[in-house]
Amino acid sequence: MKLAHTLIFATCLSASATAAHAQQQFVNVLTGGSSGVYYPLGVAMSQLYGKALPKAKIQVQATKASVENLNLLERGRGEIGFALADSVSDAWTGVADAGFPKPLKNIRAIGAIYPNYIHIVARADSGIRTLADLKGKRISVGAPKSGTELNARAVFTAAGLKYADFSKTEFLPYSESVELMKNRQLDATLQSSGLGMAAFRDLSTTIPVIFIPVPADVVAKIGNPAYQASSLPAKTYTGQDAAVPTVAINNILVTHDKVPEATAYEMTKQLYDNIDQLGNAHNAAKSIVLADATGGLPIPLHLGAERYFREKGLID
Repeated sequence: MKLAHTLIFATCLSASATAAHAQQQFVNVLTGGSSGVYYPLGVAMSQLYGKALPKAKIQVQATKASVENLNLLERGRGEIGFALADSVSDAWTGVADAGFPKPLKNIRAIGAIYPNYIHIVARADSGIRTLADLKGKRISVGAPKSGTELNARAVFTAAGLKYADFSKTEFLPYSESVELMKNRQLDATLQSSGLGMAAFRDLSTTIPVIFIPVPADVVAKIGNPAYQASSLPAKTYTGQDAAVPTVAINNILVTHDKVPEATAYEMTKQLYDNIDQLGNAHNAAKSIVLADATGGLPIPLHLGAERYFREKGLID
């Protein structure tokens, strides 16, 4: 009799543990390199989610950013991730050259956040002052098939340049590119980031650098509405005393359709209800505007995000 009771008790414990595991919520925040903007904002978001979803297991994952994040979300290996708008559009339609051999139809939008800016920074002693001056120089263009590298291809093609025009093309993210520039192993790098990116703040305070303009006529030749003419405001970085014409591309927070509606609602609410707190984590977040969150999205909103924006009167 005791054995029977023991077996029943053990079975109940096992079933209870299985049910608890099944109910366990996970929120894996997919970001980018630790020296960029995505990562500190992802950490700040995870702290908000930890308070709002106390029963969920929250973690932050450093990644290669947009393309990797979207592919991970499609496979359900993350609950929310950062991505550039052009990468999101390519993912939805399935652009193989952009890293998406087939359309990613599981991804859903949480909402638009702040714009990324194309930063083309060169050592001041490199002689580079214009896009044309990059010919014959050593340059880094972001990790292979990352959102940054896709931006690099678009900008250089519009400017009549190709990778073969450079004496050396490295496919490296922010921090590695900056270190090579400090060591005189690279002349310039193109990176896509929010304003005040830590790696470039460090670089501009360590060696003299020049931020290379991307003129509005070059932006127009890209022929993609995700790319908008803009500028790096004066004094964003040490020694950058004047505004520099460049390209802006919106960032989007993306999830997938298997995330429960209640979870997606809470992730959306915590983000847009706490913009000031995110701005303390990185200045780029100060550009997030709730009223712009649903504009120009190339993929459908998650039902949980829809519910939040409906409450705010942004959608019918």
